[in-house]
Amino acid sequence: MSLTADLSIRHAALWEAMVTHPFVTEMGDGTLPVAKFRDYFIEDFVFVRDLVKMVALGISKAPGFAEATVLNRFLEGVLDPEGDLFERSFRQMGVSEEQYTSAAASPTTRAFGDFLVRTGHEGDFFDIATVLFVTEGTYLDWGTRLISAGKKPENAIYDEWITIHGPDVLGELVEWLRSYLDSADLSPARARRTDELFLTALRYEYMFWEAGERNWV
Repeated sequence: MSLTADLSIRHAALWEAMVTHPFVTEMGDGTLPVAKFRDYFIEDFVFVRDLVKMVALGISKAPGFAEATVLNRFLEGVLDPEGDLFERSFRQMGVSEEQYTSAAASPTTRAFGDFLVRTGHEGDFFDIATVLFVTEGTYLDWGTRLISAGKKPENAIYDEWITIHGPDVLGELVEWLRSYLDSADLSPARARRTDELFLTALRYEYMFWEAGERNWV
């Protein structure tokens, strides 16, 4: 069995809870309160800054140009089209630039971001790829499920957020990460570390939705 298949099976219950969280289903149905999504979007904007740091460190630690190019392409997507989406959506939701650029991270967001940055600094490229597989793989999963189910909420922001996490945008990256991780021959110590990183990232992804349900307390 491949590494990613083994990890996905081992932690299937938590993965499923993340990608089918009520926050996701309500967004797909268009019933998610805009105020709740607005607060989530601000937190995600804060979080993405730490994701960018981890990915940038991953580029610097890439074993070759091919691996660096994959992460650089992803980084360009985060900083350009996704960055534009943040700015447009904040304007539509009445969130000023000062509000979202000066927003302080909630405890969950800060802990998740600290985990990413620490992985970027202390880990190697394989560690970073493992965590990125979880952050982007879970979002690809719920995005793909909503698209496949024909979910198209009337709220244009929700609809675009779903689309930007579908297979046309994230599919190639996640499959590359899967192939890269599955090609490794891991020692027992490395396998334990990979499992720990995978599970920790997955727990934080689930906790992020949960924090959104609790109004970020």
